[in-house]
Amino acid sequence: MAFDKQEAGEGTIVLRVAYAGGAYSGFAEQPQPGVRTIAGELRRALEAFLRRGVELTCAGRTDAGVHALSQYVSFSAEAADLKIPARRWLRAMDALLPRDIAVNAVFHAAPGFSARFDAEARTYVYRIADRPERPVLTRDRVWWLRTPLDDGAMREAMGCLVGEHDFKSFCKVASAVGKPTCRNVMEVGLSRACELDEELLEFTITGNAFLHSMVRTIVGTLAEVGQGRREPGWVAEALAACDRAAAGPTAPADGLVFRAVRYPEGSLTPAP
Repeated sequence: MAFDKQEAGEGTIVLRVAYAGGAYSGFAEQPQPGVRTIAGELRRALEAFLRRGVELTCAGRTDAGVHALSQYVSFSAEAADLKIPARRWLRAMDALLPRDIAVNAVFHAAPGFSARFDAEARTYVYRIADRPERPVLTRDRVWWLRTPLDDGAMREAMGCLVGEHDFKSFCKVASAVGKPTCRNVMEVGLSRACELDEELLEFTITGNAFLHSMVRTIVGTLAEVGQGRREPGWVAEALAACDRAAAGPTAPADGLVFRAVRYPEGSLTPAP
């Protein structure tokens, strides 16, 4: 069903969305016909529910195969939208979306609010199964490395990432052409976790924004250190080089999860 483009509304609806990204070609809609994307599925569900067109803005465009626990998506709301109770939103989205995409919270925000531009920080987590035994229950959510990683060496290496730096070495080359590549990383962490009785290594990173493939390239670089192929100081050298060729490989998409977004206090109000 075709709809006209939506005009500016009286407020903004913000959805918190979770998804398993394995079956999708990333978040953003693609011009090629028949390509499944998170945004495409979400837009179709919303337009069927609201019976009008919507234009979606997300907190961060995830690549093909990347998952999310707390992706935020905003769109301009009409007066009638703001009267819809949260329970009705959730039930409608549950009925209209595929099983691997879920809307788990609904908020109201001021007119002009943007899930992308109003975000203060974003957090990603990357999970690695670093053992000889193949992961089974978590197999679609981790990067399986048969070699145990040296946690201490990786922690030593990743300290240089905190702060405002030019992360050109850690992003996809084509996406950096003619664009600023400086970002502010606020926090990094590395810990052991257990999910479905399978031990995993979790790398967590929080920053104001991220470049294309930045987190996955950082993880691939740290894994080189964790496997003893490089010394911890090499990561700082790669960062300073501002050259993608100076860093390590890009880790697979499977292990990456968009975990959280922080917005200014009071900017989001839960739908009644």
